[in-house]
Amino acid sequence: MDFVLSGKNIMKNYSRRTFLRTSAALGAGAVLSNCSSGLFVSHRPQFDILIKNAAIIDGNGSPEFLADVGIRDGVIQVLSKLETTDALRIIDATGLKVVPGFIDIHTHTDSSILSLPTADSKLRQGVTTEIGGADGSSRAPRKKSSEDDVDAYTFSTMDNFFSTLQKKGCAQNVASMIGLGTIREFIVGEDDRPATAEEMELMRREVLQAIEQGCCGVSTGLEYTPGSFASTEELWELTKVVPEKYRVYATHMRNEDNRLLEAIDEVIKICRHSGARLQVSHLKASYKINWYKQKIVLKMLDDAIAEGIEVHADRYPYVAYQTGMSSLFPLWARDGGTDQFMARLRDRSLSEKIKTDVMRKINGLGSWDSIMITSVKNEARKSYQGKTIQKISEDLHVDPFDFTVDLMLQENATTGIVGFGMDEAGTEMCLRWKNTMVASDGGAYSPASPSNPHPRTYGTFPRAIAHYQKERNICSLPEMIRKMTSMPAQKIGLKDRGVIAEGKAADIVLFNYGTIKDNATYVEPHQFPTGIPYVIINGVLAVDDNKITGKLPGRVLRNTDFSVVS
Repeated sequence: MDFVLSGKNIMKNYSRRTFLRTSAALGAGAVLSNCSSGLFVSHRPQFDILIKNAAIIDGNGSPEFLADVGIRDGVIQVLSKLETTDALRIIDATGLKVVPGFIDIHTHTDSSILSLPTADSKLRQGVTTEIGGADGSSRAPRKKSSEDDVDAYTFSTMDNFFSTLQKKGCAQNVASMIGLGTIREFIVGEDDRPATAEEMELMRREVLQAIEQGCCGVSTGLEYTPGSFASTEELWELTKVVPEKYRVYATHMRNEDNRLLEAIDEVIKICRHSGARLQVSHLKASYKINWYKQKIVLKMLDDAIAEGIEVHADRYPYVAYQTGMSSLFPLWARDGGTDQFMARLRDRSLSEKIKTDVMRKINGLGSWDSIMITSVKNEARKSYQGKTIQKISEDLHVDPFDFTVDLMLQENATTGIVGFGMDEAGTEMCLRWKNTMVASDGGAYSPASPSNPHPRTYGTFPRAIAHYQKERNICSLPEMIRKMTSMPAQKIGLKDRGVIAEGKAADIVLFNYGTIKDNATYVEPHQFPTGIPYVIINGVLAVDDNKITGKLPGRVLRNTDFSVVS
């Protein structure tokens, strides 16, 4: 409804006070502005977006119910059956499920979102909030490699990263852990040695500063250098620094295969001594010879809960993990950073010792056919992507170990791999466990990317629904949605998201339960899922009718913002 108040002298006689009184009398939805013929009064619709005929799964694990959803100013204003159609945009949700936006609690999207602010592969699968800084690696604090280093990803503080991201804009909401591995490298370096008393104090200050600047917990990557060089005591001492309400300890454990049980025991000990709330990252029993341990691990975690420790895990719905090829090599060979690692690979006197350790891992996996190359930096070797080391070695008529060493030297330890190390039974067991959250452990990509990422970067959330809930029936649909929404929100204290309710932030996903499906594969990962036509972030359509709109409604979520809707 638009109309004009006109008259020969109306504009001359309209004082500011009269203007405001008229605006108030017409109601909150009216917008007054000057035009040549008089005072133009424009009615603002009741809602920015109105979702009609919604089959709502609210994220709390409750049964589905029918209602309409009225969104205005980025907030869910009304949740009930409505007669009105007074909205800028109406979406008929007949045949669709309406759920909270998916919160990916273990991601690496913070590594790519500055260059790909629409985060295409994550956005199209319904992820509205990303928690970065995983596996002990955060965007700060980092040192420039030289005075000429202008890398956009080199930030000295998390405040600098957060501010830069907010200024640049992003489609999704982004929060972050602080990586203890990043802090150790910043203060101690890449050497395998204990931190000195002075270095410990400097690391404590860095942890506390990062939390004060908005990080929502700490993370570790204890299979990666230099995080792997930190002692158990160092980790609980650094974690204790974090104020209690933000004291989440998310960990890629020290081992996920042959010494899995010892690694679980260590993380429980760290949380017992620090008072932290535990999040076991990508929980799994890797290598066939260890699959029986999955049940034991869950019993250990249940026992820790009974002891009074808050324990959760996250897991991606795939049987292959993704990492760097350097992880196949022993820690002692990687001590001191990439240059020293490369020197040891070239040292023929160490070849047999290195090979013995590498083959122990390969035999645990089953064979070289269990390792697929996903990314190389040299264009001449792009044909390796999507092939297993066994297949490439056979084609080249070379020994698989020799080929792996040569490739590491040629690529300066930058090669990416996936390892087919888990079984379906163990994966289902993990995803079914009462406190497991669904997470991608992946970054963001566009189909134009030359890399060959893990399919989880495109398909994690639709696969969890379509394969593990709908086909395998490991839990109810409301429970699976809870594992993607309110459970991760509650874990980090994100009070205004993760559920559909009046007054909550309007992060919403609409999907077709009959057609939802992940399409990404290990060989052809750059494929969007089907069945997710709409994604709304902070009340703005980021995906509209299966198309990325290009809008950037996301916010940087610092820990002090977690309970605030704006």
